[in-house]
Amino acid sequence: MKRGLIGTLVLAAGLTAAPAALAAKTQNTQSTNWAGYAVHQDGVSFHRISASWIQPTASCTAGHPSYSSAWVGLGGYSPTSNALEQIGTELDCTASGKVVSSAWYELVPAPSKTISLVVQPGDVMHADVTVTGHRVVVELDNLTRHHRFRKTLHSPAIDVSSAEWILEAPSECISQYSCQALPLANFGSITFDSASVVTAHGRAGTIARGDWTRTRIKLTPGAQRLIVSRDSTDTGGEAVPSALRGGGRAFDVTFATAPAQTRRAYVSESRLRTGARSTGYLKH
Repeated sequence: MKRGLIGTLVLAAGLTAAPAALAAKTQNTQSTNWAGYAVHQDGVSFHRISASWIQPTASCTAGHPSYSSAWVGLGGYSPTSNALEQIGTELDCTASGKVVSSAWYELVPAPSKTISLVVQPGDVMHADVTVTGHRVVVELDNLTRHHRFRKTLHSPAIDVSSAEWILEAPSECISQYSCQALPLANFGSITFDSASVVTAHGRAGTIARGDWTRTRIKLTPGAQRLIVSRDSTDTGGEAVPSALRGGGRAFDVTFATAPAQTRRAYVSESRLRTGARSTGYLKH
């Protein structure tokens, strides 16, 4: 998603469900489009991020298109960020109720690019993003089908001030600053595993390493008004990350039906046309 963590709300220290060693530097926040974990610390730049997951399946209903993405990336966490380097998979429900699975990468502020890599529910995926200066290497491996995508890119806009492991409700944009989260697909549950990160100075660790602050992000419709929204936007679902386990290497994100009071529309002066993804372009 362009500018990353849209809709941040209510920052609080401590995860009561986590062991004390993991909770010491954990914060909680809410977002309209992200669920998962981010790590960040003043003065720390990140060089590489990686993780594995099993591509989930979706429960689809005809007449209700919906969308979800799983990814890893560097940058984009700060509200003032103008860049984000990321790669991941997509799991959507079409208007006819069909499940569609795909892969992509994105260097914000540019739109996402579809990858010619077959991804089906149940496939084991492994993703890496490495940034050195303005050189970005994105890699996605389908370990089940033994297929690999790797691409080296150069981007004038780079942000390495954070690292993220995210399940997202993708957004539709009509410009760099005018985006809205699309309805979240019911993906059931997804497990991020083998999560690791390396700083620009070569310090390697998991999400739980004490050298940085980690933020647990819950996707909640209505966390904050988006820049642009339709009259009838209703994401209908939340995405809730679990406590960390495995020394900070793993966690789950689970779909949940959003409470009725949060399933409301947020309307700005500008509006997209009616109908999901009928204009503009997709952003993660």
